[in-house]
Amino acid sequence: MQETTSLKDLLQRLEEKLLKPEVRSSITDLEELLSDEFLEFGSSGNIYTKQDCLNGLALSKMTLHDFELKQLSEDTVLTTYRIFNETRELHTLRSSIWKLTSGKWQMFFHQGTPTKG
Repeated sequence: MQETTSLKDLLQRLEEKLLKPEVRSSITDLEELLSDEFLEFGSSGNIYTKQDCLNGLALSKMTLHDFELKQLSEDTVLTTYRIFNETRELHTLRSSIWKLTSGKWQMFFHQGTPTKG
């Protein structure tokens, strides 16, 4: 099992990477970061699959804060954090489940829930 602190740093970097417009618009990057079984319950109330993401994601300027990690098993982790979407002026609570598959971490599930701040 990886050291929790370094794993937390790694997964925070991966979450932040997924916020970047150049990554969100890159099929290659999304193929690598999202599990084939990926499912998202979006802050919009819509449900998205990996294929939906590959077809194009909204490009907004977002900042991440209050990042936390909970190890669920040796190869499965829950991340929670807050996002401020500067483009939409929207605060959300976020959670993701990451799984270690074939030596790399991939996002398996994600949920965004609007909040007041």
